[in-house]
Amino acid sequence: MTLASTAATRPPAPARAWSKGRIAGYGLLSVWAAFGLFIVYYFISNFDAALFERYGWRMLRGLGITLQLVFLSLLIGGVLAFPIALARLSKSWWLTAPAYAYVYFFRGTPLLAQTFLIYYGAGQFNEALQSVGLWWFFREAYYCAVLTFSLNTAAYQAEILQGSISSVPRGQREAAQSLGLKPIVTFFKVTLPQALIVALRPYGNEVILMIKGSAIASVITVFDLMGETRLAFARSFDFQVYLWAAILYLAMVEVIRRLWDVLEKKLTRHLVR
Repeated sequence: MTLASTAATRPPAPARAWSKGRIAGYGLLSVWAAFGLFIVYYFISNFDAALFERYGWRMLRGLGITLQLVFLSLLIGGVLAFPIALARLSKSWWLTAPAYAYVYFFRGTPLLAQTFLIYYGAGQFNEALQSVGLWWFFREAYYCAVLTFSLNTAAYQAEILQGSISSVPRGQREAAQSLGLKPIVTFFKVTLPQALIVALRPYGNEVILMIKGSAIASVITVFDLMGETRLAFARSFDFQVYLWAAILYLAMVEVIRRLWDVLEKKLTRHLVR
């Protein structure tokens, strides 16, 4: 009997049963689809061109401030995260203990509380800060937001990097040692490149979380996207400005997600899938 005749006589696969879980899943999906259609309908039917003309460009300017804030925070946090991750991997307790305490504090406390602690707390020491010439920095809400977000994301990036480095098989280092490579060369040429590939996806999640968490800066009078949105609502009392902000945040997150997928495919194209 040929393969074609065998496939022809094979009985059809049984249809999937409509279990309670499947019905609930489709029901929940239908609710979300209906909610999305309602949002689209509300946005189109209640669009106020005059309101958009008055506050639209301000919100786009706030979007630029948000991107700038997130970029600087991630860049500074990445510079801080590398030595913290190495300290976490160290066998010396006097390096591991401070690094652990740093990560524990900034991952275990709310970002809002950290922002208040630096922005409002610095005001309690304005005379001391003036004496050392740092008051110009801490009196500006934007600089305090950058500092807070950088310290916060450094803790998360350090944990991502530490876990990625630890995930590299020990045999890789042993093979490099057998070839006579120095430990520092092994780390930067063998261990770190593999660790960065492992850290790529978690780091993308951290970028997205920072974009969403940056809205906290508006609480300390930084006119980022959410700050401009709050101002527009306070003057217009029109709820749709928050809908505009939500769309802009969704657009940022979607662009980052797409770019990260492309970046991951390019950096891992040599791996067997």
